[in-house]
Amino acid sequence: MDLIGLSSCLVPVTALIFLIYGIYKRVNVYEAFLEGAKEGLQCVVRLLPALVGLFTAVSVLRAGGILDDLGNLLSPLTQWLSIPSEIFSLSLIRLISSSAATSLLCDIFTQYGPDSFAGRCGSVLLCSTESIFYVSSVYLLSVGITKSRHTIPAALFATICGIISAIVLVRLAFGQ
Repeated sequence: MDLIGLSSCLVPVTALIFLIYGIYKRVNVYEAFLEGAKEGLQCVVRLLPALVGLFTAVSVLRAGGILDDLGNLLSPLTQWLSIPSEIFSLSLIRLISSSAATSLLCDIFTQYGPDSFAGRCGSVLLCSTESIFYVSSVYLLSVGITKSRHTIPAALFATICGIISAIVLVRLAFGQ
C-alpha cells in the first residue's frame, strides 16, 4: 500500500478505534461526540473576534501597501545585509498569518523564481518560524489565559532566530 492509500485509511480507522474503545468502556459515544462538538463550537465563538481582528489586520497590511512601504523604508538596511526586502515583508506577515505568508511566498516565487535566493530563503523561513499572534490568540484564548507574560517575547526571540537561521543556512547551502 502506498502512502496516499495509507493516509486515506488512517482517519476512518482512527475513528473506528475510538468508537470500539468507547463501546468497550461502556461510554455513550454519541453523547460524548455531541458534547465535544458543543465545546468546540463554544471555543470557536470565543476565538472568533480575535481571528477576525487578525485577518482584518493582514488584509489592511497587504491591500494598503504598508508592507511594501515598510520594505522600501528599510531597503538600505536590507541591501547592506544583502537580504531581499521581500524576506522582511514575509517575516512580518508570518507573525500574523500563515496563509497570507504562503500567498506572499507564492508571489516571491512568481517574481523571482523558487530557486532564487528570495525563494529559497522564504521557503526555509516559513518552515522555521511560526504565526505567533495567530497561535497565541487561538491557544491562549481557548484556555482562558489573558496574561501571556513571557510567551510573546520568547516566541518573538525564537522567530528572530528562525529568520536569521534561514538566511544563514540558505547562504551556506547554496552559496548565495
